[in-house]
Amino acid sequence: MHNYNYKWKLRNKTISLGESPLIMGILNTTPDSFSDGGKFNTIKKATNHGLNMIDDGADIIDIGGESTRPGSKNISLEEEINRTIPVIKSLRRLNDSILISIDTSKSEVARQAMEEGADIINDVTSYNNDLRMPEIVKKYRAGIILMHMQGSPENMQVNPRYNDVFKEVSEYLNNKILDSIELGISKESIIIDPGIGFGKNINQNLTLLKTLDKITKLHPTLIGLSRKSIIGSIIGENDPNDRLAGSLGAAAFSIIQGAHILRVHDVKETCDVCKIFKNLL
Repeated sequence: MHNYNYKWKLRNKTISLGESPLIMGILNTTPDSFSDGGKFNTIKKATNHGLNMIDDGADIIDIGGESTRPGSKNISLEEEINRTIPVIKSLRRLNDSILISIDTSKSEVARQAMEEGADIINDVTSYNNDLRMPEIVKKYRAGIILMHMQGSPENMQVNPRYNDVFKEVSEYLNNKILDSIELGISKESIIIDPGIGFGKNINQNLTLLKTLDKITKLHPTLIGLSRKSIIGSIIGENDPNDRLAGSLGAAAFSIIQGAHILRVHDVKETCDVCKIFKNLL
């Protein structure tokens, strides 16, 4: 764990990072996400799940309307807006303090999310899908999460190749930080994400995780390991819903390596892990 205290600036808020990781609860309003597709596909179901995760200890609710699981296809702008914006509006109306993140690579979705009170843009393509995204980040002074992905969700797992996965991912993320600053975005608004499972095979993921402490020292880092196929491969569980213990083990490892934000499905259980670490370290 890192002892230093980092200030994350988003909208008109300043959030302290460092002592214990923030917990980002995953709220997919999609019919086809790998773990919870179709479970929260109405405004009421999605809002209630968001409120339940807040009760369980989530610091951030990350709302996404387009699946990025391997092999997934793009959806229309209109469809993504219909799946996400009413949920953000509903959740913000019922809770004015929770941090809300929009998981999108489309600038218009991000803009409408900001207008409804979202704080953070989680762009898995790091602006590559929509070159207007930095304008939205800058205009609203949003928190921005920049992730590494080789290829696109549709083809990223076909045959990912690296000469040195740690070096290439680190350089990519560092260049994205520099690009953002050049475009007028505050360095203190940026979080990086090495993109475990996004254009990486199991050995590349393992290599990246074994160097995670170096990544978290580069810049404040989000880690998303919850229920992913790498965990299933290690523990021998094909069903994502049977990967809780493995996910909690991965969360514990990420905390030790200095992760600043954990993006998870199982909020209460992950918060319990964080409480143990906070009291023992």
